[in-house]
Amino acid sequence: MSLRSPLGRVLGTGSARDGTGHWWAQRVTAVALVPLTLWFFLSLLLLPAIDYETVRAWLAQPGSSLLGVLLIGVLTYHSYLGTTVIVEDYVHGGSAKVVSLMLLRFLYVLFGGASILAILRVAFGSLTP
Repeated sequence: MSLRSPLGRVLGTGSARDGTGHWWAQRVTAVALVPLTLWFFLSLLLLPAIDYETVRAWLAQPGSSLLGVLLIGVLTYHSYLGTTVIVEDYVHGGSAKVVSLMLLRFLYVLFGGASILAILRVAFGSLTP
């Protein structure tokens, strides 16, 4: 006995078998964000001052810059996964959905890359062109 309709069996439509990986990626990135976010805010609270030189010295430490880049990468990917679900659920036009998803991917790569570049430039002190 099958729960699929006769038309569904004929057309071969059904589950794309893609949702599980997306669901797991959202959960794993959410769990990874908990310690990374706690580290970030506690580290900032423990700094003696929040001026440029203090933050630059903090980011110049290999552990801080590595965790900062990881935080940006995981946060960007997690946010991308969530906004992708919103577009897939609420944008109904076929071409509008494809364009929206392509634009989202482009913008997230651009903003995530720019954020990581900013961390690395501050950490390594190459602020002059």
